[in-house]
Amino acid sequence: MWTRRANGSGRPRMPAAATVVVLLLGAFARPGTAQEPPADPAARLMGWLEALASDDMRGRMTGTDDAARAARWIAARLAEAGVAPAGDDGYFQTIPALRRRDARGRTRIEPRPADAPAGEGEAVAERNVVGVVEGADPELADEVIVVGAHYDHVGVRAPVEGDSIYNGADDDASGVVAVLEAARALAAGPPPRRTVVFALFTGEEVGGLGSGWYLDHPVRPLERTVAQLQVEMIGRPDPAAGGAGRVWATGYERSTMGDLLAARGIPVVADPRPDQRFFFRSDNIRFALAGIPAHTLSSFNLHGDYHRPSDEVERVDADHFVRAVQVVVDAVRVLADADETPAWKPGGRPQARRGGREGAP
Repeated sequence: MWTRRANGSGRPRMPAAATVVVLLLGAFARPGTAQEPPADPAARLMGWLEALASDDMRGRMTGTDDAARAARWIAARLAEAGVAPAGDDGYFQTIPALRRRDARGRTRIEPRPADAPAGEGEAVAERNVVGVVEGADPELADEVIVVGAHYDHVGVRAPVEGDSIYNGADDDASGVVAVLEAARALAAGPPPRRTVVFALFTGEEVGGLGSGWYLDHPVRPLERTVAQLQVEMIGRPDPAAGGAGRVWATGYERSTMGDLLAARGIPVVADPRPDQRFFFRSDNIRFALAGIPAHTLSSFNLHGDYHRPSDEVERVDADHFVRAVQVVVDAVRVLADADETPAWKPGGRPQARRGGREGAP
């Protein structure tokens, strides 16, 4: 996700809290184990992060067995939490796709047309991971909130200082963990007033494959979807947002979502770097272009480990991360239970413009 603006150097020591957690959770952090997650929230969250961003996941590149392994791991966490499956194959929303190379030699993975002739590209099976917690309010249960993060990253590439696995701990294992924790908390009760779909998208790094597929094949009607909240890169504090435990929302000024959250005590502020156009650069934009108030929560501080092998768990600030996850949990509960729903402010809804600055499909 997003644009790298600074170069990282050296490998700082793991924060003390993260060191303790990782040492204690060696077995739990390995993908595929059947052990119960720790009851301590910090241990659970850091254990999940370590598992999803481990070398065993090999950077979770879209269209690979590694991404499929990550999807199975995520589905298992939703099942453990008691979140109901919402896909066409259990928790999986299957995406028939083709891997192609464009004119510049870059790999693209795109939905496969039903009438695609043989030889048009390599067929790959991709999947979103989706679960749902049904609303309980008779008047609001048919309204839907979609909470998302992308689980793919950029895989294995040319080595940097001997490391070729681009783990993607911040981008976006951190967001996935936050969504899983929000799903766990909501499923534990009390039941939300509105229905909440938890969608872990594939293919954000290759052009929004998963979120685009969801918009074309929603698991709950789009006309009843009243908001979408995306989570991207919350593993490190951003001084521009107020430091540890605080996040910012892309496109804050465009709708009433940020105001709604802030009024309920959620520590969220406006994106401090609007010139970076982050509102348009994550999966939320596809929902926004469809008319649904949709924003991304983040604390990305323009660190230099973006899309580098050094984006590893040891560089996550454990204290901030755990607090930021709780911000996401609280924000989801507000959106699920508030009397009002987010609405676009005048001129706030983005318009699709091919080749233009506002946003192109």
